[in-house]
Amino acid sequence: MRRPVGLVLIGLGAFFLTLAPLVRFYVADQVIVAPLNQYQVTNLESKNSTYFDQASLKVKTGVTLLAKNTVRGDVRANEGNDDIAVWDSTTNIYDQANPDKPVQIQGFRIAFDRHTSVLVNCCGVHVDGDNGVRMSGYGLLFPLANVKKRDYPVYDTTTKQTALMRFGAVEKVHGLTAYRFTQTIPLTKTAALDAKLPAKMLGLPEDAGNQKVDRYTEAYNTVWVDPRTGIPVKQRKNIRSTVRTPDGKGQMIVAQADLVTLAKDEKAMVDTANGKALEIDLVRSYLPGGAIFLGLVLLFAGGYLAMSHR
Repeated sequence: MRRPVGLVLIGLGAFFLTLAPLVRFYVADQVIVAPLNQYQVTNLESKNSTYFDQASLKVKTGVTLLAKNTVRGDVRANEGNDDIAVWDSTTNIYDQANPDKPVQIQGFRIAFDRHTSVLVNCCGVHVDGDNGVRMSGYGLLFPLANVKKRDYPVYDTTTKQTALMRFGAVEKVHGLTAYRFTQTIPLTKTAALDAKLPAKMLGLPEDAGNQKVDRYTEAYNTVWVDPRTGIPVKQRKNIRSTVRTPDGKGQMIVAQADLVTLAKDEKAMVDTANGKALEIDLVRSYLPGGAIFLGLVLLFAGGYLAMSHR
């Protein structure tokens, strides 16, 4: 009986040794992808903020602004191409003292390669309804399971331009080792407004009359990313939005805030990243390694039984 059993074990050992690279290089590539049906809610807070209240026509200072960001995946928007994920993002920014009246609502849709996270222009991508935008670089995710200590081009939806996210340092976020990246968005004209504002509101003499203004935005964005997965676990958005006259002599602050992810949401994102990292390690290391180990054990055992028969 030893020889037949030995041959069976040798066959099983060869099977597991063949299975190991299949899991590592094929199955892993199918598993390590961004989800189509993403759903995530993240809250940010900015204390001592400033914004222009359109209801009272006054600039309010020293207020606490909250931002609720919701990301939803649209599983049918990729036109049948399952290599592409389509996510919609909506951010509602409001005064903590008056939550029923939003200060600003921002919305955009991105489409990206599920394997690399690189943005693509299809499937109705837009920023606040503008379908003419051309997106490039990365969006809500960094390279999946492949984040390096280098700079990455990241699309900024406020100014509709791509700017480098520069690697800064390695830091801990709720025990997770994260890479910190920063992005500087220079003063950029983001909208030409039809309305005119009184000269006094813009810091000009009253006799200057009503002035035509354009909207400008500048920002300093910081994101902490889990290098194992490419998932951001913490964000900080320091933004300043103003309206200015064409000659730049008159201006008024529309919004100034330093939004930071709430601690409870940081912890939730860390837990999500840890879960995804475990899945990645499972198909990249544990399963292939286990298959190789089991295959070698079976080969040696089968060889021993076959040889002992002789």
